[in-house]
Amino acid sequence: MRVLASRTSNLFKLNVEHFLLIHNPNFNSVREFSQSTAIPKKQLRVRDHGYDNYMEVEKKTRKVLKFQNLILSEPSQSLPISRLETLARRFGFTRHESGAFVLKFPHVFEIFEHPVQRILFCRLTRKAILQIEQERRALAAELPRAVTRLRKLLMMSNHGRLRLEHVRIARAAYGLPDDFENSVVLRYPQFFRLIDAKETRNKYIEVVERDPGLGTCAIEEARERVYRERGSDAEDIRFSFVIDFPPGFKIGKYFRIAMWKWQRLPYWSPYEDVSGYDLRSIEAQKRMEKRAVATIHELLSLTVEKKITLERIAHFRMAMNLPKKLKDFLLQHQGIFYVSTRGNQGKLHTVFLREAYRKGELIEPNELYLARRKLAELVLLSPRKAKVDGELVGYRRSRLEDEMGQVTRAYVEDACEDFKGKDDSGRDKDAEDDLTSDIGSDVDLGDEDDDCVDNVSLQRKS
Repeated sequence: MRVLASRTSNLFKLNVEHFLLIHNPNFNSVREFSQSTAIPKKQLRVRDHGYDNYMEVEKKTRKVLKFQNLILSEPSQSLPISRLETLARRFGFTRHESGAFVLKFPHVFEIFEHPVQRILFCRLTRKAILQIEQERRALAAELPRAVTRLRKLLMMSNHGRLRLEHVRIARAAYGLPDDFENSVVLRYPQFFRLIDAKETRNKYIEVVERDPGLGTCAIEEARERVYRERGSDAEDIRFSFVIDFPPGFKIGKYFRIAMWKWQRLPYWSPYEDVSGYDLRSIEAQKRMEKRAVATIHELLSLTVEKKITLERIAHFRMAMNLPKKLKDFLLQHQGIFYVSTRGNQGKLHTVFLREAYRKGELIEPNELYLARRKLAELVLLSPRKAKVDGELVGYRRSRLEDEMGQVTRAYVEDACEDFKGKDDSGRDKDAEDDLTSDIGSDVDLGDEDDDCVDNVSLQRKS
């Protein structure tokens, strides 16, 4: 019966179409569907090599930091190579891989022979120690701004509180010290308080009072600057975001129309309480989706390096009304965010704020960012450069010792001449000028080519 009914239905459709073709030759039996002017829910990710190259360097830096923490945890600030290989197994290194990894970065790690035990030890170089001190000073100077970041982070949550463990995991991204529970939360009771949840046995950080002065987003401040520059001509950017699509991203006609409509869609601020609103209508759901974009934008704007891992954002999903499929949601807005899968064999996703970067570098860097990038610079320096620096240091030391000996002999001779009653002040002045010129030539050796350094080392051997 079902087969007979379907055949009868198809026959009826064919008769109707035949009738319409006879009376209307322009009739098209194939229905033309209109293209949608909404942003597609699923989009392919277009790579941006500037951000991916940044994450390749970040991958090496994270491994270097793990080895640094192992060395700094020792009282003597050094470790035997055999013990280092044993401890590095927790990072996924095999027995001999850790030693080979340390040798790749001679500007960070230094291998030396213990004077008593006569075995190889590993310690940090002077450059690495100076970088750590620079980062500590920058972190201490960043503490007042870190307090403000934490206050704004809590104000964006639904109930003004977040789990202590979630904030602890993301502390480095927001410039908080390792002991922020004591140095920040308990130190400022006028801003924060700790709450123990009896039903879940979790600790929460809660904001004491919402400050309306902190309820302004970074994108709103950027719009205000444009308002001051353009005046009434900037009325179209009232609810818009800065869009910068990656190279190679295809923008069709209907996608352009969809972006034009989305940029002018009103939304509620991430700091606004929406618990009393009716969110069942389609218009309210669209506003909530755009509010989620603004929330992630503000989360990235509050970070030190304007980037954070997707897993860190997922920890705040329930507290800030973010969608479940965060990766697909972020790929809908590739002009605002960039999701990089480099850094941990595709298992780690890092979200960048595109408007804050240019050619893989932060447009407005801060002291903490510069201190952390200093370690990346030490990682990128070649081992050959470290060998050349060592030869130059040894050569300069020998030359300076010879010159100091010459200065001592000249001083003794001058004293004898003065004792004899002769005045050779002009000769002393010429000798001093010659000595100064010799020292200046030694200092300039650091800027010469490697061939010159090789010739110098050969002269020393001869």
